[in-house]
Amino acid sequence: MNIAQIEETFDRVRAEVAKVIVGQHEIVEGLMLALLAHGHVLIEGPPGLGKTLLANTLGRVLSCQFRRVQCTPDLMPADLVGFSVFDSKQQAFVFRPGPVFTNILLADEVNRATPKTQSAMLEALQERQVTNDGRTYPIDPPFVTVATQNPLEYEGTYPLPEAQVDRFMFKLLIDYPSQAEEQQILARYEKGVDLFDLDALGLQPAMDKAQILEAIAACKTVRVEESVLVFITAIVARTRQWPGIAIGASPRASVAMLMAARACAAVHGRDYVTPDDVMRIAPWALRHRIRLTPEVIIQETSADMVLRHMFASVEVPRR
Repeated sequence: MNIAQIEETFDRVRAEVAKVIVGQHEIVEGLMLALLAHGHVLIEGPPGLGKTLLANTLGRVLSCQFRRVQCTPDLMPADLVGFSVFDSKQQAFVFRPGPVFTNILLADEVNRATPKTQSAMLEALQERQVTNDGRTYPIDPPFVTVATQNPLEYEGTYPLPEAQVDRFMFKLLIDYPSQAEEQQILARYEKGVDLFDLDALGLQPAMDKAQILEAIAACKTVRVEESVLVFITAIVARTRQWPGIAIGASPRASVAMLMAARACAAVHGRDYVTPDDVMRIAPWALRHRIRLTPEVIIQETSADMVLRHMFASVEVPRR
């Protein structure tokens, strides 16, 4: 698959998803870029905005296996990654894979799982494998985790540790639809359309697993000039020095920005990365990787606001 085909396929994916999801174009783009850049996504937003429906729809459109895990305080690590059981016929322990062995995993309300269960996801997120009883079981690609959390209810939740949050390539913020978009949603229901009945909506596969893997490989061939590399490292380095930021982004953030910028260029039909590609994905890749100072938090200043001022101070390279 070449770059032009990636752009065409990306447009088809968006068109098919739009049959179910009204608006939320940025979330759809972020999910696709993370998939093509071999990353995972953390989506934060109030309930009822279609986070689960979006992940399920994307699985259908991409012809991928989709599994959902509802995270609760009693969810055990074995419920997520799998466990070994004794097979009397084989007279040996046999590994039973958990729901993490899929292509698109939805970890719904991930911050309601206990720290022990959250930590069980770390190996799967980073190494794309699971170790059980001394044996390692790889997760077949493509593999992307879509984790959601509700920013409104914190009672009975366990905030994600920095080590786990840093393994998500993007943190996307899903917001309420506009009045026109919400009216369009109601119009569909008024006509008798059930948006949760995906079989009746006529969704057509826009990609399959083989094409996704080809697209991932093609994205890695997108050229990145040295000036753009300097631009990325300058942005990340600035997060470690900027007033109001107590802890800056790690080198993993630089790698995430590079891979995501390549994917961004590819879906727009280019075989080279521009500074605009970097700036497009920078807030998604950095907002969860910085920790604000207590003074800034007291002022109710968001990470995005701090990053916006910081981005303006970084010199943009000229071609």
